[in-house]
Amino acid sequence: MAEDPRKPEAIRKAKKGGGIRPDIATFGGIAAAMGGILGGLILEGGRIRDVTQITAAFIVFGGTVGAMMIGTPLSTIMRAMKRFKDVLFERSMDADSAVEEIIGYATKARKGGIVCLEAEAERIQDPFLRKALNLAVDGTDLQELRKMMELQISIEHERAEAEAKVFEAAGGYSPTIGIIGAVLGLIQVMKHLSNIEEVGHGIAIAFVATVYGVGAANILLLPAASKIKARAKRELEMRELVVEGVIGIVEGLNPKLIRSKLEAFAPPGDKKKPKKEKAAAAKVAAPKAA
Repeated sequence: MAEDPRKPEAIRKAKKGGGIRPDIATFGGIAAAMGGILGGLILEGGRIRDVTQITAAFIVFGGTVGAMMIGTPLSTIMRAMKRFKDVLFERSMDADSAVEEIIGYATKARKGGIVCLEAEAERIQDPFLRKALNLAVDGTDLQELRKMMELQISIEHERAEAEAKVFEAAGGYSPTIGIIGAVLGLIQVMKHLSNIEEVGHGIAIAFVATVYGVGAANILLLPAASKIKARAKRELEMRELVVEGVIGIVEGLNPKLIRSKLEAFAPPGDKKKPKKEKAAAAKVAAPKAA
């Protein structure tokens, strides 16, 4: 079946499922960090197997998970694990596409009344926008509509913050667990003080747990918490864009005024110039013929 050309471009993109892609910054950052650390180790004359210790990994990661489970409700931990995909993958949150979609609805509502959007609202892929537009079509009071949608925004943002704090907490626990692992290793070393060579080798192995704990905290756990917070903040801004757009539609504002208000949500440098403005800018920038 052919796709309805009247549907907004943002809806057609969502149906195609092309809005999620691997986060190049995350994978590139992990590769750069590991490359720098292991590369430095090799340049210093070490070997990768010097820091490959299953026992140390078991102590650090097992202890960290245990501490997380003690200090955080299990339901929050499970949500945080699901949220981790936001660190590895990024969803397309294009403010320009969202603005164009809302302007399309505003134009139709201005011509045929907001009730004509009832059928359109049922086909919206974004649950938040669908809910807001359905409330508008049902004649919900403006103030009540805003309160309901802002309450949902607040709850979703608080959940995201709680999930990010799970990784922050893990980033605080893992270095300490690493020290515990190092101390346990040193206890074993003390049992063989008669053999100096074995003592030196044992001390080197003991400190691998510290490397694991500090490395996991600063390369993975704390950066993951920061990225989850950044994603949540951007999603909050997109939610606010939707609320302001739907409120503008209900108020019957001119689509041009709605566009001017919503363009403030586009990040600096992401605002697209209309084709006429681009052409004019290019004409001005072109050097005059001699």
